Amino acid sequence: MQPQIQQTQFQYLIGVDGGGTGTRVLLVDKEGKELARASAGPSGLMHGAAAAWRAILTAIEQAFATTGIVAPDFKEMAIGCGLAGVNNKLWAAEFIAANPGFAALVVETDAGTTLLGAHQGKPGAIIALGTGSVGEVMQADGSRREVGGWGFPSSDEASGAWMGLRAINHAQHVLDGRSPADDFASAVIQFCGGDKDAVFAWLGGATQTKFAQLAPLVIQFAPVDAKAKSILVEAGLEVEKMANALDPSATMAIALCGGLADAIWAYLPEKLLQRVTKPAGDSAVGALILVKSQFMQS
Repeated sequence: MQPQIQQTQFQYLIGVDGGGTGTRVLLVDKEGKELARASAGPSGLMHGAAAAWRAILTAIEQAFATTGIVAPDFKEMAIGCGLAGVNNKLWAAEFIAANPGFAALVVETDAGTTLLGAHQGKPGAIIALGTGSVGEVMQADGSRREVGGWGFPSSDEASGAWMGLRAINHAQHVLDGRSPADDFASAVIQFCGGDKDAVFAWLGGATQTKFAQLAPLVIQFAPVDAKAKSILVEAGLEVEKMANALDPSATMAIALCGGLADAIWAYLPEKLLQRVTKPAGDSAVGALILVKSQFMQS
């Protein structure tokens, strides 16, 4: 259980949304006034605690630079981090142990902070689609349950990495002659280096983040290419499965969140469209709600 720390100790509060592709921070003053937002590289814990902190501190530095305020010592700040990979207890412990000196630190899954932000701390459900994917619901009694989030490549359905894996598989089929050539496959092959040898080399170093970098090509070609469209249609069906698992009664609004939410909206099944909503706030907002609930109660 986190200790209660006096609000007057903090000059600034920071909310962090850390995923496998990028990091976003929200900086507010002690009165809760938003000062700046900034971003940096990935801080999902699959990249390691040191890399996560580097990305977070880079984004914080940029946020303060935007305001023109000289950044104070970390001991004057409270920070909440919603990070991909927190479900791995070892990774989470390593990250917490590497705290560079923040006076207060609270860590939650990125799904948890997305849920808090989407419904402003109130009961509700979310499905977050980014580099990875996950669904979570919070009931009126405060209990929470997660769906998906098992990690790539065995899970993360409808995510950017999931889309990218299917895109590269299609390109492989075209290179082999198992499928006819099309502009979508050509674009994927070109992205990976331009020929079969280059694709092999690309795959040799492919990570979840790298697969997710192919998702924009899927989205770009979906309106004109049957294979790309089929990937997004399949993604929509996976989102529906998650929604039904989170809320079998189909009575709860489900906020569709994350960087790919808007792109996949048009490919959701009709029945699901009647249930999904836009989030009231993002994961960084949810991380701030977490900070305030943990450290600033009177």
